[in-house]
Amino acid sequence: MPKWRRRPRWSVLGVLLVVALSSATCGRSGSTGKRVIVLGFDGMDYELTRRFMAEGKLPNLQRLAESGGFSPLTTSIPPQSPVAWSEFITGMDAGGHGIYDFMHRDTTTMVPYLSTSRTSDPGRTIKLGRWQLPLSGGTVELLRHGTPFWEVLEQNGIPTTVMRMPANFPPSGTASRELSGMGTPDLLGTYGTFSFFTTVPERITEDVSGGVVYRAELVDNVLDATLVGPPNPFLKEGDSVRAEFKVYADPTRPVAKIVIDDQEIILQEGEWSEWVTVDFTLLPYVQSLHGIVRFYLKQVHPEFELYVTPINIDPLNPAMPISTPSGFAAELARGTGRGRFYSQGMPEETSALSSGVFDNEDFLRQAALVAEENRAQYRHVLEQFEDGFLFYYFGNLDLVSHMMWRTMDSTHPAHDPVADAPYRNVIEELYVEADEIVGETLQSMDDDATLIVMSDHGFTSWTRAFNLNSWLRANGYIAFRNRSNQGGGGTGFFENVDWSRTQAYAIGFNSVYINLRGRERVGSVPRQQRRLILDEIARNLVRFIDPKTGEPAVTKVYRRDEVFEDRGHLDIGPDLIVGFARGVRGSDESALGTITREIITDNTGKWSGDHLMDHETVPGVLFTNRPLQRAASSLKELGAAVLAEFGIEGFPSAGN
Repeated sequence: MPKWRRRPRWSVLGVLLVVALSSATCGRSGSTGKRVIVLGFDGMDYELTRRFMAEGKLPNLQRLAESGGFSPLTTSIPPQSPVAWSEFITGMDAGGHGIYDFMHRDTTTMVPYLSTSRTSDPGRTIKLGRWQLPLSGGTVELLRHGTPFWEVLEQNGIPTTVMRMPANFPPSGTASRELSGMGTPDLLGTYGTFSFFTTVPERITEDVSGGVVYRAELVDNVLDATLVGPPNPFLKEGDSVRAEFKVYADPTRPVAKIVIDDQEIILQEGEWSEWVTVDFTLLPYVQSLHGIVRFYLKQVHPEFELYVTPINIDPLNPAMPISTPSGFAAELARGTGRGRFYSQGMPEETSALSSGVFDNEDFLRQAALVAEENRAQYRHVLEQFEDGFLFYYFGNLDLVSHMMWRTMDSTHPAHDPVADAPYRNVIEELYVEADEIVGETLQSMDDDATLIVMSDHGFTSWTRAFNLNSWLRANGYIAFRNRSNQGGGGTGFFENVDWSRTQAYAIGFNSVYINLRGRERVGSVPRQQRRLILDEIARNLVRFIDPKTGEPAVTKVYRRDEVFEDRGHLDIGPDLIVGFARGVRGSDESALGTITREIITDNTGKWSGDHLMDHETVPGVLFTNRPLQRAASSLKELGAAVLAEFGIEGFPSAGN
């Protein structure tokens, strides 16, 4: 899952209104006697898994390989997580389910938007002075098309539990129980925006893409601080709601007290708080918005530094739908014995590490907190699981691999042989922990139960960053308005682009679009020239040689009209999907339309491992404890294989 330089927002009222999506789960039939469990480990790599197995470090996965099978699992085109998981869910490729990238673009405004969900504001309001009162509710819409395979199970009387499935926010409402995962926003409507209060904000020299740094002014060892929430939809001006809190720093000892509302939290330096509730007033005495945060007291002396997590949706009082039925999230919070939990879809704090707010140790401690919550929740769900189908998603391996790959790759441009040495086995240890989860699952299963362990894609080192828009500019497909700035300068979202003379552009990490007349509002290319330009771009991209390595930077370019078998939503997708060579990935700058002078550069960031390359180079894994009734060699086939374990054929149906 790629790092974001900016984080797309949902519309405000969608963050504030609960949508009742779970009523359809009533009346499911009872026991079936059959149990199928699927464990999804995001980013588990085939080659790395095979190596660790050969070294004897994954005994439970080795047991599966011997009793059932172990094979690579073909991932999606492109191998991005929302695309891949949508393929597993629906049994269709992107042409059918309509998710092609983390981002799509609006052909009218040319502005990117999050590909998996969107919200809409209420249609009409009554204005009373500075207030506005909505007459209808906003909506939260899942943009993934197709029928989830678990819906077919439910239609056949088989109860299903679907935990943290990516590309499933808001929850489908068609499982007996489900909790949304990747794609679930924080309360601001972003993928996660932390707050960092420090007396030395100038220390943070890197771009802070997923957080806000505030200067902390302590007066007599007291900090008056504010957590900023989403814009208030009841105010015509749309001012953000706020929650005030105080921090009392001990003048000599490394300890501080945080007071927020009627809660007092005492933390030692280097200590994390438990979950703390935060209330934002929308309408005085009438309406409030509830969220939760955790505080991390990074330092008290000589400088003060306090990190606050993104404001998560409170599972005990959710401001948006995150579970089916609607009370299931609260049941999980109460049932695990650990209380509230991260509801944010990708909670590992990659942005804090990338920006220098966290160091390696801070990041790994926070990621461990996430993993502990997930594992405790999985144990609870597994204990409650009697029969039918259970899916549980683990994202920790993927996100930690993104950030820590450099520690075990001495050739990576960001590798520091001294600073990284203590962490070179971190990723290996996560594979061992995944193996332990598999072992716990096997111990809980009856002899006739089926266990499937899978991943959505593999992983590798990301050493070179390719700016597709810079390449398009250098090859004459993007034209500038200001001809004195022909070199580009990293000036922002397609700034200085002359759309009337631009033939192609890139939005997202693997996606190239023709600037087509009649489709794009600013389109310049006649339809009869589309194929000619597509062929020309594809031919020239695979000819590009990385001047540093002497190797091609792109191995394949896929034409949308040719590569996808499912055709229902081809119109959403890019015209070309770029399959980068192993070790090369589309740059963050290019993904959001920034055109830089250099086409390809070293990746020197902490985000050092990735998978957004040619899908053939990064397969996932598939383990089973017994031979499946229906073989599956790809994500697209795996949902049908799950159904076949229950004797159900014909998925996906022709009507999807």
